Amino acid sequence: QVQLVESGGGLVQEGKSLRLTCENTGSTSLPYAMGWFRQAPGKEREFVAATDWTGANTYYADSVKGRFTISRDNAKNTVYLQMNSLSPEDTAIYSCAADTTPLLLLRGLLSNTYWGQGTQVTVSS
Repeated sequence: QVQLVESGGGLVQEGKSLRLTCENTGSTSLPYAMGWFRQAPGKEREFVAATDWTGANTYYADSVKGRFTISRDNAKNTVYLQMNSLSPEDTAIYSCAADTTPLLLLRGLLSNTYWGQGTQVTVSS
């Protein structure tokens, strides 16, 4: 079983940084790819970033490339999203996701994806 718990969201000023954390507190130790999605008010959920089980391969949405970094610590069953140079356009609920490969997350093939409850990120101008 996979149970994802996010933390680290909050209110931050434009240009500042935040680091989101997602811990898999479930009982399974299967090698899942992990990723982050976000949904802003009135908008569709969108892919943000993903990484494979090893952490060696990462994928980013164009809108966050060069500003966000996804990483993981498998010893802690945790994935991180370091967000730098935040702008008000980054304001959204950020959700952690787990699936068998990162390409499923990247391509939006989410029928078997595990989800966390989400954490709010608000960037003020």
